[in-house]
Amino acid sequence: MAILTSLHHVTRYIYDRPVLLGPQTIRLRPAPHCRVRVPSYSLKVAPEHHFVHWQQDPFGNWIARYVFTEKATAYIVTVDLVAEIAVINPFDFFVESYAETFPFAYPAELKRDLATYLDAEPAGTELKTFLAGVPRRTQRTVQFLVDLNQRLRREIRYVIRMEPGVQTLEETLSLRSGSCRDSGWVLVQILRHLGLAARFVSGYLIQLKPDQKPLDVPAGTDRGLTELHAWAEVYIPGAGWIGLDPTSGLLCGEGYLPLAATPHFSSAAPISGLVDAAGVEFSVEMEVSISPSSRG
Repeated sequence: MAILTSLHHVTRYIYDRPVLLGPQTIRLRPAPHCRVRVPSYSLKVAPEHHFVHWQQDPFGNWIARYVFTEKATAYIVTVDLVAEIAVINPFDFFVESYAETFPFAYPAELKRDLATYLDAEPAGTELKTFLAGVPRRTQRTVQFLVDLNQRLRREIRYVIRMEPGVQTLEETLSLRSGSCRDSGWVLVQILRHLGLAARFVSGYLIQLKPDQKPLDVPAGTDRGLTELHAWAEVYIPGAGWIGLDPTSGLLCGEGYLPLAATPHFSSAAPISGLVDAAGVEFSVEMEVSISPSSRG
């Protein structure tokens, strides 16, 4: 049974003087490949005097492009959506016979289609050291991915970073810590160096409060939580794009709502655009609630 869940997300930029906002690109609508059904969605933006054009980027993600006609002292983006959270088995897929064991090679035609997702950055000392420790013996592909994802969870400590951007691969691997976007980008690059097509994903992660406390495993969140999150997806023939979250070491199941999946993290920013130089007060408000009808 699906649980109807309401998500409310507000991003505010309050400026110390009137500023001219350049064209703004907003990537806060669940992507077409999102496995969670979203029966209701709204995006509201202030200032109200604007033009908006919904588009799909070169990778099929929804983007809203806003053009503003006058100066403003505040830029506020509000998302409200309803998601049907139902159990998703992340291992519910088939793999083509030639890709059942790793390493494998993509057929020439498929490799051509995946070229932009196979383009790896040059490996530095830290990445070379990590790659040298990845077993290359013949093994089941799915188990290989599970082990690699869990290794990153163990070796890269998750931290909350308020600084914009993504750390370099060498920084994340040498510090052995990073935000979800840092570890997600590291996993993308590791997969590409191993010959696997991978892309960077930004999205919402919804974690619901359990109805009962578990008796034999650690309890999860004691209330519903949502956050902007980042992870990686790898392309496995037959299965398609499979989500891997290196901050948890798990494959992506229910609760993961991708907003943008792109070859590079710079193309997946939730909000991007230019604005006049000014002092700014930035804040984010996020909350999730369960519809009373979902509780029976």
